[in-house]
Amino acid sequence: DIGDIVRGRDLYRGDNREKTKLEKKLKKIFGIIYGKLDKKDRYQNDGDNYFQLREDWWTENRETVWKAITCGHPGGTYFRRTCSNDQRRTNHNCRCAAGDVPTYFDYVPQYLR
Repeated sequence: DIGDIVRGRDLYRGDNREKTKLEKKLKKIFGIIYGKLDKKDRYQNDGDNYFQLREDWWTENRETVWKAITCGHPGGTYFRRTCSNDQRRTNHNCRCAAGDVPTYFDYVPQYLR
């Protein structure tokens, strides 16, 4: 869900005022990021939503964000204890043996979860 929020794809069904407030903050944050970019050509068609910039930012920072979330949880128990398809356990760590984060949920469309 956090990836969807960052990328502007969240199917938020809560308080519309909160959604509007969050989206406004994200536009401000990504506006600041955009303002600091040297190369802006890729984003010139984004408008003030910065959808492509948000997508690129998430792609670049996804692993760091998930590491912060999962490693910050005591014992690395935030997600199920298995990694990838081979069912190896994370053994109370916040990373899989290969070093990747133990989730793929941010790439599964929200309505399918």
